[in-house]
Amino acid sequence: MLRLIFEKTGRARYISHLDLMRTFQRAFFRTGLPIWHTEGFNTHAFVSIALPLSVGFESCCEILEFRLNEDCDLTALPAQLNAALPEGIVALRCYEGTEATKKLTYVNYEVTLGYHSGTPQTAAAELAALLAQESLVMRKKSKKAKCGFTEVDLIPLMSDLQFDAQADALVLTGLFRAQNPGLNPDLMVSALREHLPHLAPDTTQFRRLAVLNEQKQPFV
Repeated sequence: MLRLIFEKTGRARYISHLDLMRTFQRAFFRTGLPIWHTEGFNTHAFVSIALPLSVGFESCCEILEFRLNEDCDLTALPAQLNAALPEGIVALRCYEGTEATKKLTYVNYEVTLGYHSGTPQTAAAELAALLAQESLVMRKKSKKAKCGFTEVDLIPLMSDLQFDAQADALVLTGLFRAQNPGLNPDLMVSALREHLPHLAPDTTQFRRLAVLNEQKQPFV
């Protein structure tokens, strides 16, 4: 299986997961790259994106998996695709995958909490204290649960947190569990709004910086 690392930034962050896959399918078609197609009645170019990104989130480490029907120069492939991709979606590198996607364990996120009137002086310390508790349970929507929601303890799903208080923003970076179970950092912001309402941000920005394996090493 081949893997393409790409970034999704700017206006492209509002492209949905399904539309993103269609975008790549069209890009492969336009470049003439010999991508493998599924078999059956409704054949289509096979592409798969690991850990679908929430709409509105940015990333510099997204992973697209695909196959080719013949050997190609993988070093030249990103530039070929970039000629057919829209603004904000940039192919960075292509390689032969070695680790199974089930080994993808952590996502390094940067979460920027914006404050129009300036960052509260105690914001970093208070948020750090909230996330240093032994347990922090939040409700989230769940299609599988009969009641429509499930409860998640955020604390064991986060690690290596760092806080940077700036003039008009508080920037949090850290590792969030990627899957089984995964944690969307937006749920952490919801916990902030619920437990520390006086620190509720005016704006939020989310950006994936890296994807890591069980040993917290770059996933390949």
